[in-house]
Amino acid sequence: MWKYEKKLQYPVNIKNRDLNMAKCILTQYGGPAGELAAAFQYLNQRYIMPDDRGKALLTDIGTEELAHVEIISTMLYQLMKGASKEELRKAGLDGMYAQFGKDLFPSDSFGNPFNMTYIKVSGDYIADIESDMGAEQRARATYEHLMDLTDDPDILGPLSFLRQREIIHYQRFKELRDYYLEMKNKANG
Repeated sequence: MWKYEKKLQYPVNIKNRDLNMAKCILTQYGGPAGELAAAFQYLNQRYIMPDDRGKALLTDIGTEELAHVEIISTMLYQLMKGASKEELRKAGLDGMYAQFGKDLFPSDSFGNPFNMTYIKVSGDYIADIESDMGAEQRARATYEHLMDLTDDPDILGPLSFLRQREIIHYQRFKELRDYYLEMKNKANG
């Protein structure tokens, strides 16, 4: 199906612990506009696409979103590496520590666990693609907000890369939607 290379799509090498930033970045791990939600959404929607073009695009972008989960997970690990229980408490991450130790757990910045209701499917491929376009725009906006919260180039690099991928995914979904609308118009025309 595809080849897994044991390297990140974008290198992550964060040198400075920043638990407050980690808490904010959690939203892109398990929040409503996060990478995990996007991956599940696209990989589920692909089955109702009317042709291989749509199925392939949803599969490609869905699996890329899983690669983005790896980038976010790596960022979180590096931002939290070596943190003491007291540091976790001060950053408001003590509840996560109480439940999961120092393991990562998909949640949003408020500690709400990942929820499958984040996944939007409708049974209508045009509506789903338009929802995907909105998902990419929400993720782009979230990355921009995260970038506003730091001046650390080691954090900004991966966030900027991920933001750019959201823009590209939006464009691909828009192209697919426009293609399907044109096909529908020709069929009805």
